[in-house]
Amino acid sequence: MPWLLDARTSQNASFQQSISSSTSSTPTLFGQVGLECLNPGGLIRVQFTATATISFPGNATDLTILIQVVRGTLITDPLVYSANLTIPATAPVEGSLIFPYTVTGSDYNVPAPPTSQLIYSAFISSNSTLPLRVGPESFNAAAYSDF
Repeated sequence: MPWLLDARTSQNASFQQSISSSTSSTPTLFGQVGLECLNPGGLIRVQFTATATISFPGNATDLTILIQVVRGTLITDPLVYSANLTIPATAPVEGSLIFPYTVTGSDYNVPAPPTSQLIYSAFISSNSTLPLRVGPESFNAAAYSDF
């Protein structure tokens, strides 16, 4: 039977239009959690969900949003998940379009951390500075063991 080790939430922005931050080609941290995994026993597996809400011009063409989740604190740490959202060319529309982008993933057979804390970080990037991160944004993770 699985045993819940820990579950955490990183809430960067709770409401729509509560932030306004440009995207860039450089991955930007938008969520980070530290999961307590003291004496986990057995295999560790982590399940996570990340949400970022993007606003883009109604006449945008071929925009790509990338969400990456790493085991660690830096974008250079082991990548455990990545997903692309491609916004194809659209018919001209007045104003901006708002799109909530949610991904769900997992990391299986995770080694027990030496300090008992397992850190996961979520990053976002884009091929353009046109899309804006407008909120809500959150990152949730839960660690389980077979102990």
